[in-house]
Amino acid sequence: MRLLIAIVLPFLLFFTIGRPIAGLICLILQFTLIGWIPAAIWAVYALSEWSTDRKIARSRGY
Repeated sequence: MRLLIAIVLPFLLFFTIGRPIAGLICLILQFTLIGWIPAAIWAVYALSEWSTDRKIARSRGY
């Protein structure tokens, strides 16, 4: 579900993973049609990092 949000509404993904400043920057980037593609790529990359960080934290017992 978050992957779909990352592609359709990239700025919203940053708010769901706890990065509101990045969400605002992404929203500004998204205002332009050309900026939508880099914003979506950035959101998918951030989602991947967030997922990896959660897996590492779970394996360490945090």
